[in-house]
Amino acid sequence: MEKRVGAKRVVKHKGRLEGLILFIREERVLLDADLAEIYGVSTKALNQAVKRNAERFPNDFMFQLSDVEKQEVVTNCDHLSRLKYSKVRPYAFTEHGALMVANVLSSKEAVKMSLYVVRAFIKQRKLLTMQSDILKKLAQMDAKLLGHDEALRAIWNELQPLLAPIPVSSKRRIGFGE
Repeated sequence: MEKRVGAKRVVKHKGRLEGLILFIREERVLLDADLAEIYGVSTKALNQAVKRNAERFPNDFMFQLSDVEKQEVVTNCDHLSRLKYSKVRPYAFTEHGALMVANVLSSKEAVKMSLYVVRAFIKQRKLLTMQSDILKKLAQMDAKLLGHDEALRAIWNELQPLLAPIPVSSKRRIGFGE
């Protein structure tokens, strides 16, 4: 669903917010361009609001991507191809930083959309937890199967002599022949 606000377009990301969350420097983050679109402001306005309130954004709330990280993000994320020729390196906001941006912007749209942003981070956290549980179970099954493989190998080694053909004797048989 799209909504026009003045001259700019605001896209309602309710269903696809989880896809915008990236994993950079061992953190789940949203980039400034995506946050700006979600909150219905320009990236420039978002970054200006952040700079005016720099004390609210410590390093664990936001960080600026390096040139290498920017290149990797642009290469791997189709929706961020617009950043390819930008001279400015984007900022990445953690869950808490994304919430703080909504507070700093204090527009009705930002406050409303911040709920969806938080829910997207929570949903992704749950999915990651479920995935790690599944990986643990797979590791347990793998260990069990390896034990079964060893037992089957031992049985096979014991059966091999019994399955070998009985050698035919080359001696002449005594008695009447056919």
